[in-house]
Amino acid sequence: MTIIAVAISGGVDSLVAAFLLKREGHEVTGVHFRTGFEDQGAVNQPPPSQLKDMADIGRQLKMPVEVLDLSQPFHEEVVAYFASAYQSGRTPNPCLVCNPTIKFGYILKHVRRKGAAALATGHYARLKKAPSGRWRLFRGIDSRKDQSYFLSRLTQDQLKGARFPLGELTKDEVRAIARQNRLVPATKKESQDICFIKQMPYHEFLKRQTGFQPREGPIEDTQGRVLGRHRGLHLFTVGQRRGINCPAAEPYYVVRLDYERDCLIVGRRQELAQRTCTVEDVNWIHRPERFPASVTAQIRYRHQGAPAHVTHVDPGTVELVFDHPQNAVTPGQGAVFYRDREVLGGGWIA
Repeated sequence: MTIIAVAISGGVDSLVAAFLLKREGHEVTGVHFRTGFEDQGAVNQPPPSQLKDMADIGRQLKMPVEVLDLSQPFHEEVVAYFASAYQSGRTPNPCLVCNPTIKFGYILKHVRRKGAAALATGHYARLKKAPSGRWRLFRGIDSRKDQSYFLSRLTQDQLKGARFPLGELTKDEVRAIARQNRLVPATKKESQDICFIKQMPYHEFLKRQTGFQPREGPIEDTQGRVLGRHRGLHLFTVGQRRGINCPAAEPYYVVRLDYERDCLIVGRRQELAQRTCTVEDVNWIHRPERFPASVTAQIRYRHQGAPAHVTHVDPGTVELVFDHPQNAVTPGQGAVFYRDREVLGGGWIA
């Protein structure tokens, strides 16, 4: 009997993922990882509510659920990256870092040492093994919940050790399975974009991080005219409209963050459009056979994706050229390349 570990978050998705694997006949164990940010006052021990929630899920599914303390590597790998990206004028995407380093890094290694063949999660994505033996990643069936974007940086070894039981289901079907089998999640809330920031604005969180120093600077338009002052580039991202506080006949939008001068560059909405960008540190899951390659490029999670071509520059860098200019091409965000519903790979917008 195959042992499969399931990353249990406390929500309905991972709960149903574990239930489906047990129904298939696998021996299933749960693992819930502690970030250290579940309870702002807890330091060395999981909050009692966290232990109770995991015990409740274990009883429902008749399986053990281990609480794994990954607070130190989570802070070093995810939170430090988050703060340093903002400090350097980029807009981070912590989920794109957490999945390969924490979930399919530390946790996958941990469960493999304990005898598990794979780590399953509640992601809405699909895996297929090609005749060549390489693993290929596809969008989930439910286009509203597809999370393949966040998995684009997984390696072949990590994909080999991954299972996504919800990939062929819609969110409504997952909720129906939970109701029909009386499965009660520990939390009814959908997971947040920034799971480790609770009960405070993210700019307040950043100011509490060691070494993070907000720096004031000028606000300029694209012609170099000074319009005002800002209180820190970490308060802004490309495409943002609110918070600029420079009255004008037409609203201003953030066009660029000039980190070297601590300068916020703003312009009119039409000035947001961009035809090209460089994408660095590309992870290829299914590398195109030849370049330039036609792709659909998704430049943030909520972006619909746009037709584009990628031109190979070196093993880890490509130039991305959109068929039509795109708004808010944001340095620091992930650019993920698709062909039909398959993830070819992805990297960081430079």
